[in-house]
Amino acid sequence: MVNQFTLTTSKKLKIFNDPIYGFITIPSPLVFDLIAHPYFQRLRRISQMGLSYLVYPGAHHTRFHHALGSMHLMQKAVQVLRFKGVEITNEEENGLYCAILLHDIGHGPFSHAMEHSIVESTNHEYISLQFMETLNRTFNGSLNTAISIFKGLHQKPFLIQLVSSQLDMDRLDYLKRDSFYTGVAEGNINSERLISMLNVIDGHLVVEEKAIYSVEKFLIARRFMYWQVYLHKTGIVAEQLLIRVLKRAKEILDDEQLQVCSEPLRFFMKNRIEREDFDKNVLDTFAQLDDIDILSAIKTWRKNDDFVLSNLSEMLLNRRLLKVKLKNKPIDNAKFERYIIEVKENYSLSDHEASYFVFTGEIENRAYNQNRQHINILKKNGKLIDVAKASDQLNLKALSNTVTKYYICYPKDSV
Repeated sequence: MVNQFTLTTSKKLKIFNDPIYGFITIPSPLVFDLIAHPYFQRLRRISQMGLSYLVYPGAHHTRFHHALGSMHLMQKAVQVLRFKGVEITNEEENGLYCAILLHDIGHGPFSHAMEHSIVESTNHEYISLQFMETLNRTFNGSLNTAISIFKGLHQKPFLIQLVSSQLDMDRLDYLKRDSFYTGVAEGNINSERLISMLNVIDGHLVVEEKAIYSVEKFLIARRFMYWQVYLHKTGIVAEQLLIRVLKRAKEILDDEQLQVCSEPLRFFMKNRIEREDFDKNVLDTFAQLDDIDILSAIKTWRKNDDFVLSNLSEMLLNRRLLKVKLKNKPIDNAKFERYIIEVKENYSLSDHEASYFVFTGEIENRAYNQNRQHINILKKNGKLIDVAKASDQLNLKALSNTVTKYYICYPKDSV
């Protein structure tokens, strides 16, 4: 059990062989012990990209991979900044490594796909913070600086920006890693080049002018990855089906039928858990939940007597997904109603039941947010300028605009 964990005293610092960066070293005994903790080991069983493997078969990497990769890049960033005379104390260095290592520890099964399905109206950042604060008590306050950085409260802004900004170690890793595992070459970025050009001016992270084209490539790659991978229409419909499977199961299954679920999944199926309910017992139960619990339940629900639950489960397991169409304008309501009527008549369903198979939604993509923390370019004359203004790429300003697309999903046998 998680609450029986005892602090290890091993002085053996392991290395990991990563397909992206080669050997990743563990920088300290504290980081070693955090990685060894059951809370963190759970990330081996959490898919980094949800159900994207239904589109890109290689996308089976985990949050564990990503966390280690982000920490590796953070080590490179600390080395570069110190070489350039930026003061980073040993305590701050340790805080950076722990903050980036644990930044995604609050993800539930299939990562973003089920962010609000297991726990109501609570995002993974909040759950990550609960994990960090619990681990901080376990490790006698060793994560105080990491938590301060993670919460955005540290007195040095650039430390926060290294963990969470529009050019942080999180993004630098997941773009390169997800590009590698999906095989989408357009998403590949030169993370080492970008890190080597980082600097700090007036306490804030900046990029030296020589790396302007690398920053442009990073932003364009991010746009490509969102349209081609993260917001791929097949991935969208798969994630929506997964959300609807859990919703339907919660709606119709009684206590006896829920016995087929694992104990942690059964707990969240039977109880509506919101942010204020997240105590130590709930956290420990959440820590036992991963992709395996969900897949195991879906395999069982495929044989359920309920038409909706069994068919949704079958669709996911055998990739017999709904048809999805993307549009540049909102879906015509008459078309939506036509599909609903057709599904109702074909399968003798109620309006509510048909809504599980016919639904609409929208997706947004903005590669660079000029209203958020800027990516500032440090020019040779010492002036700072926003990358969108510094770039000679005519389309870089356009990348700061939000593009919205609309989708409709319905059974393939509908006209």
